[in-house]
Amino acid sequence: MKIEEAINQKNFRNEWQRATINLLYTHNWVEHQVKGILKPYGITGQQFNVLRILRGQFPEPITTSVIRARMLDKMSDVSRIVDRLRKKGLADRKVCPMDKRLVDVLITEKGLDLLHHIDSQKDKFDIGQASLTEAEAILLSNLLDKMRGNE
Repeated sequence: MKIEEAINQKNFRNEWQRATINLLYTHNWVEHQVKGILKPYGITGQQFNVLRILRGQFPEPITTSVIRARMLDKMSDVSRIVDRLRKKGLADRKVCPMDKRLVDVLITEKGLDLLHHIDSQKDKFDIGQASLTEAEAILLSNLLDKMRGNE
């Protein structure tokens, strides 16, 4: 469905405005799809993002400030997310032995198991696979990188 039909708007100021609105609409659509995929696992998209970051660092711990820098959503409250993951037994945190002001975070076995189970459903996360070829997905990714420029 074209963006014009999806939001019932026939005209845009120019193609850049149309692309921006289309990108925002599509972002929300993808976020809704991911939320539905993660709901049975009892975690949010931000929690999933933190778990993936922790798994990438495993078996080494990582500080909350480094997690924040790697997050997809830079405005996330990482401390709150880590607390929720800790309460679910998916992550653990300890005071950093090198710097008592920092907190080290490490994924637990339960967190690794959860990600492994979610990974087994990977076809659900390849959201555009049914409608985009691999070449189109590469082009889309390259165009999005280009759009962000020298962020």
